[in-house]
Amino acid sequence: MIRKIAVATALISQFTVSAFAAEYWVAKDAVSKQCEVVTKKPDGTLVIDLAKTTYKTETQANAAMTKMPSCKK
Repeated sequence: MIRKIAVATALISQFTVSAFAAEYWVAKDAVSKQCEVVTKKPDGTLVIDLAKTTYKTETQANAAMTKMPSCKK
């Protein structure tokens, strides 16, 4: 019984942590001036955060990037 509870708890915590970890940012490379979607918060020196917003999915971040004036070509 205790083993079943421990396994269930481990599985639930694994899926919960991975769901909260998925964040995307729209950033611009300071050197190449190219916009990109990144999974790590931009540091502000080499990669600059453009939207000051996090997105839950990469699709949302890509859609927001195409609408930003600084990312238009």
